[in-house]
Amino acid sequence: MMTNAILLASAAVGLALLLNLYRLLRGPAAPDRIIALDTAYVNSIALLVLYGVQEGSTVYFEVAVLIALVGFVGTVMLAKYLLRGDVIE
Repeated sequence: MMTNAILLASAAVGLALLLNLYRLLRGPAAPDRIIALDTAYVNSIALLVLYGVQEGSTVYFEVAVLIALVGFVGTVMLAKYLLRGDVIE
């Protein structure tokens, strides 16, 4: 029962990741692409957590935390670049 739920959730998150990829490539403006990239980070974290639950390993949770940190910093840097045209003041 739990395996079926994990597989269904993984399929749903994978579909969401594909839709994010579409918006990332086709996004009409740069802010749309940044939001799509940030959402792709979140979806990849969800896939890693689901895989970690399925395998029963904590290594995937640590990797998910690292991806979250990198994703947050990347999103902030891209937003600063869009607002100011420069990342470092």
